[in-house]
Amino acid sequence: MFSRLMSGSVRSLDREFNCTVRLLDDTEYTCTVQSDAKGQWLFEQICHHLSLLEKDYFGIRYVDPDKQRHWLEFTKPITKQIRSQPPFTMCLRVKFYPPDPAALKEEITRYLVFLQIKRDLYHGRLLCRSSDAAMLAAYILQAEIGDYDPGKHPEGYSSKFQFFPKHSERLERCISEIHKTDLMGQTPETSELNFLRKAKTLETYGVDPHPCKDVSGNAAFLAFTPFGFVVLQGNRRVHFLKWNEVTKMKFEGKTFCIYANQQEDQKIILTYFAPTPEACKHLWKCGVENQAFYQFEKSSQVRTVSSSNVFFKGSRFRYSGKVAKEVMEQSAKIRREPPDIHRAGMVPSRSCPSITHGPRQCSVPQTRRRAVHISIMEGLESLRDSGHSTPVRSTSHGGSFMSTHASGAEGRNTTAEFSEESYSPSDSVLPTPVFSNCSLDQSSGDNTNGSPGIQETCSPDKAGEAFNPDKGRFAGTRGGATHLGKQSTSSIEVERLSEVIASLARLFLVTLTLLFALLLVLIALTESELDVAFLRDIRRTPEFQQFHYEYFCPLRRWLACKLRWMGGHLIDK
Repeated sequence: MFSRLMSGSVRSLDREFNCTVRLLDDTEYTCTVQSDAKGQWLFEQICHHLSLLEKDYFGIRYVDPDKQRHWLEFTKPITKQIRSQPPFTMCLRVKFYPPDPAALKEEITRYLVFLQIKRDLYHGRLLCRSSDAAMLAAYILQAEIGDYDPGKHPEGYSSKFQFFPKHSERLERCISEIHKTDLMGQTPETSELNFLRKAKTLETYGVDPHPCKDVSGNAAFLAFTPFGFVVLQGNRRVHFLKWNEVTKMKFEGKTFCIYANQQEDQKIILTYFAPTPEACKHLWKCGVENQAFYQFEKSSQVRTVSSSNVFFKGSRFRYSGKVAKEVMEQSAKIRREPPDIHRAGMVPSRSCPSITHGPRQCSVPQTRRRAVHISIMEGLESLRDSGHSTPVRSTSHGGSFMSTHASGAEGRNTTAEFSEESYSPSDSVLPTPVFSNCSLDQSSGDNTNGSPGIQETCSPDKAGEAFNPDKGRFAGTRGGATHLGKQSTSSIEVERLSEVIASLARLFLVTLTLLFALLLVLIALTESELDVAFLRDIRRTPEFQQFHYEYFCPLRRWLACKLRWMGGHLIDK
């Protein structure tokens, strides 16, 4: 009896594993998960741990042994998605950026989004002008250390903190000046709210870049934002497609294609190539989920999509969560006392540890966690932030800054030198060197999502013309795009017709092959010596007798004769 109980307990332990999820404030949540538990169960545990109700904007990210990023699917068991061995390590990240983060219902949700965007700023995913960067950094400084105090904050105090991997002295002076003069008296909640309002106006807000190459072999980054699909090359946004303009996304192998209708007489096909088939599939799934989340009015309108319209090929996928409009309607119904928020203090630079601000607090309850202190110089957070950042190599973009190299997956970065007039918040292939006099009044300009963001000026004779947000269309050819007007509409119809014909031909061949195989199996079963009742009944039918003596036996004798002839011919040789 005792041995049976022991064996049963061992089996139950074998069905459990430990899982660690790194949260946005760099604390860790660890729990024991059953082997058959689905992703939804783990996500609900984390949301309960954080007292988070507006949870549909967030997701859990992990990296497989091949360094490929994935979003954990909530409808599937965890063990069937992660190919590595337990214990598992994952990250909680913002999966769908709110179109207006300042309009979120609860402060805890706004704070978590604030932490995500602050992380984006540091890792080079949120690119902006120097003036915008100074304002964002000043908001962070005000939110985390409070009002400027000459007794606590000596000259050059802003250089002790890492808002970006590298600061210029001029940018540090701008940050300090804004913090001293413009933000006095703002509470952390107000500063975070202003930070979110400012970040929303930038063109790269919500960008999670996927590295690809265009048809010419040039490096490009594809990304999905709350407002649509964007393509970044060098320091420019070369393509922008609103979600209601995108008609189809598909992939095959490493090739990713996106189809769009910008006007009745203008169609566009963008073709790019991902590093691996797995990266291409991840890109496609992210696109399908983002379009479903931001475009549809109800989740019941979401349909299963296929990566290809060719029979017996491609992947099928369906977004299974709520859409943005449903999330906002559900948030408006929240009625509860706001949960307490324990804001994390900012970590000074490792090279300048002179300024301290007391013990660091975690932004989550004290149960089942341990604080993880960030080391800035060691800090691209190899696995920790490979769940969100995109490790890439940078390229040279003229004389405004030097060539740099970064590897987010391995947690290394080299020193980069930037000119005084240029600003890039990360050693990334997505720099935005722009000229700015770093004045305190911020330049304003409207674009597709209401942001001044990345400048899109370039020389048409060198790189093609940029996207014109005022006209809502592309003025020239760039990257992997094929622009289609009235004259080329027929070519699209011919292409679609050829795809349909190829699909029908493949279906016919597969059907014919299956019928032939089924016939061979039937003949083998009926001619065999198996003594089965239904086979005996088949053999006794008049039809089978006629088929056997008039067709099968002559065919068998003919084949045997041919085989003997070929065997004798080979022996004679």
